[in-house]
Amino acid sequence: MLKLLGAAMIMLAATLAGFGRARQFADRPRHIRGLIAALQRLETEIMYGYTLLPEAMKRIAVQSREPLRSFFAAAADRMCAPHNERAQDALSRAMDTHWTATAMKAPEREILRQLSCTLGTSDRSDQANHIALALQQLKQEEISAREDQAKYEKVSKSLGVLLGALIVILIF
Repeated sequence: MLKLLGAAMIMLAATLAGFGRARQFADRPRHIRGLIAALQRLETEIMYGYTLLPEAMKRIAVQSREPLRSFFAAAADRMCAPHNERAQDALSRAMDTHWTATAMKAPEREILRQLSCTLGTSDRSDQANHIALALQQLKQEEISAREDQAKYEKVSKSLGVLLGALIVILIF
């Protein structure tokens, strides 16, 4: 009886691990789409709303879902008093703190890092050009993430179940 309970627990743990990994493959395209939408709103706020960058980031945070909400809120908070950090530093700190909550990977982080170097340091049209470039790069990453999802989501689920079964067979 105890062996059966142990085997069931091993199977459950391996299956949950496989499903957790599959969820990461499914979440990455969704998080990238959310980031694309947030940057499009940022571009609109800068170009047409004449909104200051910290205020624009606060508005984007309110309109975004988690985990991007926390990311943009933290960046906006660092740009306001008493911190008064530059956009590059504020976004860098926000990425250090909140990036692990997302399913996004290093390419998306690098795109945001490059964008943060130009935000708040040039005129509106130049910032809009840099945001447009970042959007193009993110759209390519989204396509890549969807391809990875199509390839690896089902494999991860199946591998979790099969690995659990293998462990149970080897132990018992």
